[in-house]
Amino acid sequence: MQPRSLILKAKDIEAMAGERRIHFLNPNADRIRKSLGDAVGLNNIGVHLITVEPGKDTTEYHKHYYEEECIYVLSGSGTLVIEGESLPFEEGDFVGFPANTAAHSLKNTGSETLVFLVMGQRLEQDVADYPNQVKRLYRNSDMWDLVDIDNISDPR
Repeated sequence: MQPRSLILKAKDIEAMAGERRIHFLNPNADRIRKSLGDAVGLNNIGVHLITVEPGKDTTEYHKHYYEEECIYVLSGSGTLVIEGESLPFEEGDFVGFPANTAAHSLKNTGSETLVFLVMGQRLEQDVADYPNQVKRLYRNSDMWDLVDIDNISDPR
């Protein structure tokens, strides 16, 4: 691998085509994603530059059981919800979610585009809860199983 292929210059990032993504459980979670990590060949960490317009959510309120995730705001402002508590979240702020700690979501409640980096693990398997939807997602590689939490029972 050539050393220069591991570097993304600002002009290269600016020129990257962003991918519009709408969360499968939240149609208001409408964002543009540039996958910086993919561009340099990262396999175990996702690093994404995200832009979200005012009034839009960044994701559905969720909690990962096995993967870690973090967010760093580059510009704009929003409201971060952690375990049901709404907190202001703005340029220069950082939040980290160790595995199995807290349900969370971020909404652009400001008047300008919210731009942030989101980084997280890419494990082969993860379990995530979506408390507002009363759903649990079991992810095993490319296979995703979404179930109603009320239908989960302990067979022991």
